[in-house]
Amino acid sequence: MTKKKYLNEFDATLQIIQGKWKVMILYELYENSPRRFGELHRYIRDISHKTLTNQLRELEEDGLVIRTVYPEVPPRVEYALTAKGLSLIPLLEMICDWGIAHVDHGQMERLLCDETEEK
Repeated sequence: MTKKKYLNEFDATLQIIQGKWKVMILYELYENSPRRFGELHRYIRDISHKTLTNQLRELEEDGLVIRTVYPEVPPRVEYALTAKGLSLIPLLEMICDWGIAHVDHGQMERLLCDETEEK
């Protein structure tokens, strides 16, 4: 596997978390970890099985998520954040705070990190 090249540190960070659902996956694993594939799929709602699989693989390749397979029948697979993944949470919370403060809530389909909102 070839190492990725980035233009700079901003590009590196943005490319690693880029993806329609990656931030939601990371935030859900932060709030409720570990999670099974089906639980993530139900939480995100609109994501396809294939896209969730691909995004989880990319997050795993980038060292943000760990996939644990338990030798049971049927096999049980759980996903959790790594230390590297956890280190992104303060950044994601700042992005969330900025969005809550500067974007009309009516433009958002769903609020994920507004602490006053019930889950």
